[in-house]
Amino acid sequence: MERLTPRVRVVWLGLALARAAIFGGLIVGAAVGLTRTDFWESAPDVLVPAAVAIAVGLALLRVFVAWRRYGVWRFELRDDDLYIERGVFTRVKTVVPYVRVQHVDSRRSPLERTTGLATVVIYTAGSRSSDVSIPGLTPTRAEDLQESLRELAIESEGEDAV
Repeated sequence: MERLTPRVRVVWLGLALARAAIFGGLIVGAAVGLTRTDFWESAPDVLVPAAVAIAVGLALLRVFVAWRRYGVWRFELRDDDLYIERGVFTRVKTVVPYVRVQHVDSRRSPLERTTGLATVVIYTAGSRSSDVSIPGLTPTRAEDLQESLRELAIESEGEDAV
């Protein structure tokens, strides 16, 4: 099974820290606002320290999940399908038969371009939630994977998906 490029950890950790900072700022800001205004006149003295503790705890959890996410993310091109394993708390195993593949895109967000990464998005027949992405690839690997999936999808045309 193939793993993602280790640089994807930088992206995931950066996003986790940014989201934690925003959410933590909202929590602590709300606590400070409640203690400094007349909105809640009898606000407990521990409200702001508790909000800071909650914000730090959530930030640590987000960092742990981002770090651990890399360790469980794997994918494999098999004979008849693409197999993906992911998920920190809930393990998700996805099988995408090549016959169900509609088209394949590669995508590079500004953050991915900065870190030299790319994402391959596989659009499948079915509902909107049936699309899958493989993040954390080098641009060269993303192009190779995109081409391989395209060829495998063409080869499987005419076969039954079930």
